[in-house]
Amino acid sequence: MPKMTFIEPNGTRHEVDAPVGLSVLEIAHRNNLNLEGACEGSLACSTCHVIVNPDDYERLKDATEEEEDMLDLAFGLTHTSRLGCQIIITEELDGLTVTLPAATRNMMVDK
Repeated sequence: MPKMTFIEPNGTRHEVDAPVGLSVLEIAHRNNLNLEGACEGSLACSTCHVIVNPDDYERLKDATEEEEDMLDLAFGLTHTSRLGCQIIITEELDGLTVTLPAATRNMMVDK
């Protein structure tokens, strides 16, 4: 089974099983990691924003226009930012490493 690593903002690393067909968001939730996903993976928010290790970024499928639009709302956007709900694990992504941002911006909460 593929593995992946989540790095918390404080530098703590978590290597976890990454079942093929699950999203990075689903894997984070299965492992009780702090990745919000307010829209439950429906591509309607940016709270599952992750920063992909630059060495892994090229292995990902290109982001869709819809994902890029949501990423524009993400806190701490980088050139390797992606939405965790849109990264689906394949055997080829074994060893994927992502960093969780220090904060999120939830536009879905009523003010």
